[in-house]
Amino acid sequence: MERPAHTDSDLLAALRAGDEAAFARLVDDLSPGLARMARLYVSTEAAADEVVQETWLGVVRGLDGFEGRSSLKTWIFRILINIARTRGVRDGRSLPFSSAFDAADGHEDDALAPDRFLAADHDRYPRHWAIGPTPWPDQALETAETIGVIRGAVKGLPGSQREVIALRDMVGCSAAETCTALGLSEANQRVLLHRARTRVRAAIEETLGTMEPTL
Repeated sequence: MERPAHTDSDLLAALRAGDEAAFARLVDDLSPGLARMARLYVSTEAAADEVVQETWLGVVRGLDGFEGRSSLKTWIFRILINIARTRGVRDGRSLPFSSAFDAADGHEDDALAPDRFLAADHDRYPRHWAIGPTPWPDQALETAETIGVIRGAVKGLPGSQREVIALRDMVGCSAAETCTALGLSEANQRVLLHRARTRVRAAIEETLGTMEPTL
């Protein structure tokens, strides 16, 4: 849940004043999401925990210099992403961000058949679903096998797609927070998220097939 601006300001003031309880609440609120994000860059849970710990150290060191141009949550995730990228490249886990697929290069995503989407020049719904996805039973999506497929698909995405879908769908950041954290335009963020979700869905379909919903 996004914090109102005044709450964010009050929290920042409390943190700068050395309020340990406020800091503990912030750690409890954000650490699970930070760990999920870090896990995309490093090969073990222990390494992800180390990245999260480094992030909180960076937060403590940088509080006085935080200018409030973004939300506190977004700023903290930017610290995490920078640390995780560096750690991931060092460990040989991930590609540099510069190698990511460029959302503005004009290529269509080929994870699903093109006829499942409307044309880019459609007058009302460009690139929206033409043949919509069939919902799967909830229990099918909650199995360990499917969860593993989803995680593997996300980890296998090009860098920018992976980061966008992780922030939006795994961490719960808003579109605006994601754009700020990753330095993306709103249009690029939208295209990257669509492509990432399409590829993840294709991976699930390979496992579950186009199952009919249960009654």
